[in-house]
Amino acid sequence: MGKQLPILPSAAQPAEAGAENFLYSRVFCQKDNSPPLRLLLEFLKSREQSPITPPNLDEAALDEWAWVQVTLGYDKAKKPIHVFCVRDRGTYQDVFEQEKTQFLDLLKAYDDIEASLVTEYVNRARFILTTRIDPTDITDEGYDFNGWILEFYQEHCNGIVQVDGKGFYSPKGDLIVDLSPNVEE
Repeated sequence: MGKQLPILPSAAQPAEAGAENFLYSRVFCQKDNSPPLRLLLEFLKSREQSPITPPNLDEAALDEWAWVQVTLGYDKAKKPIHVFCVRDRGTYQDVFEQEKTQFLDLLKAYDDIEASLVTEYVNRARFILTTRIDPTDITDEGYDFNGWILEFYQEHCNGIVQVDGKGFYSPKGDLIVDLSPNVEE
């Protein structure tokens, strides 16, 4: 499954025939290691969520810290949320470096204190947790479920949240660096 891990660009991709558009959100985390998936699942359950794991997921994999990707469902009738974790070491280090560089380059255009703080978070990141959702097949409950995933990593891994098309968010949920596309008419 790890071979299917895509490069996760935030910039708009050229439209391809039949290509699906996804919404990506990330948490740039400063903690050395990502927590095992079991801790995320327990956190989600404590928030009255009912995560649906893949049926073939090995129970021992839930305690592994070096996981790369997993799908987590919130509703059997909807597509699951894909969760990826790339680190500053290991197999997908190149993806980690590419993501980090891309966002550092974007942040160079901002000169306020919030952008400076975000730049420090991105610079110090040890891993990036990314969620991928299909915006054509998600409900409000799905957005909430995705938000809980992001919150878990923000709180437990000293992270900062970024959402494509929006920007970077403070721990209180305030947009602090707006990366939304400028629409001029």
